[in-house]
Amino acid sequence: MKLFIASDLHGSAYYTRIMLERYAESGADKLVLLGDILYHGPRNDLPRDYAPKEVAKMLNEYAADIIAVRGNCEAEVDSLMLEFNVTSDYGAIFDGKRTIYLSHGHRVEPKLHENDVYLTGHTHIPHDFMNNGARYLNPGSVSIPKNFTKHSAMLYSDSNFEWMDIENGEMYTL
Repeated sequence: MKLFIASDLHGSAYYTRIMLERYAESGADKLVLLGDILYHGPRNDLPRDYAPKEVAKMLNEYAADIIAVRGNCEAEVDSLMLEFNVTSDYGAIFDGKRTIYLSHGHRVEPKLHENDVYLTGHTHIPHDFMNNGARYLNPGSVSIPKNFTKHSAMLYSDSNFEWMDIENGEMYTL
């Protein structure tokens, strides 16, 4: 199983287009979106080429590939524009070895066990750390990175996570 993991698109048509190109190039089986898909929210500046309707249209072309969770900037009306589910606060994927939990990161985290993985967005800052035997990862933000980080996403394959600078497609580790 190969996953392309992204978060915090915030309605940027420019960066969503680049992200989808990188997803297609990656050969991933699924596109995992960790929330804040269409709207920028009151605390963020408008991202480049802010166009939520265009972002919805682009993502709907990949609806069968998308696994998504709701972010703090998602509204109920978003589910009317998107042809994939974005109403759940949490998700889980079992890869045959471990459970990979999905959340935007603004809710209480689920009870994790040793070897579990917890994927979140929300902070717009990539991270990778261990806590009580569980691994916590954040792909960063596709459209509004913070703390001088890159416009980024992650790839998961063969139990390995790598980050991608979506602007140039280069892979890196933290």
